[in-house]
Amino acid sequence: MNERYPIGEFETPDPLSADQIHQWIEEIRTFPARLLETVRSLSELDLDKVYREGGWTIRQVVHHVADSHMNAYIRFKLALTEENPTIRPYAEDKWAELPDSLSPIASSLTIISSLHERWVILLESLTEELLARTFVHPDSGSVALAENIGIYAWHGNHHLAHIQHALQN
Repeated sequence: MNERYPIGEFETPDPLSADQIHQWIEEIRTFPARLLETVRSLSELDLDKVYREGGWTIRQVVHHVADSHMNAYIRFKLALTEENPTIRPYAEDKWAELPDSLSPIASSLTIISSLHERWVILLESLTEELLARTFVHPDSGSVALAENIGIYAWHGNHHLAHIQHALQN
């Protein structure tokens, strides 16, 4: 198993179907419950386990998902309200070292649950025309919202696999 990419890297299906988008939305919808089920009974020692040498702790992964998915939600809203906006990336590795990423995970679990509830409402409202809207990431170029749904469904699953892997070590 590739410890960095335990479920593999994200690949956009070609062609991208409406059924695939619905499946991704369902993964985004169920992610908070799947994450909570995985971490709810972890001790402080468990939360400080890492999924690979030099990787983040489970605690940092949970906080990272909250940070990342908040940014993703804002990117969706920008793309829906502006014409092909250029989004601002952030230094994920540096964010993971800030004091709030070393704190208890309850607040991030609440953020993830509430955010995903609103995000799914937004995602389910998107028409074909809206799914084709884009934003520009300075590092990776133009990204369509339809593809970005898949990226974040994958992102949640990717980090959930990291947590599960850390718990097996």
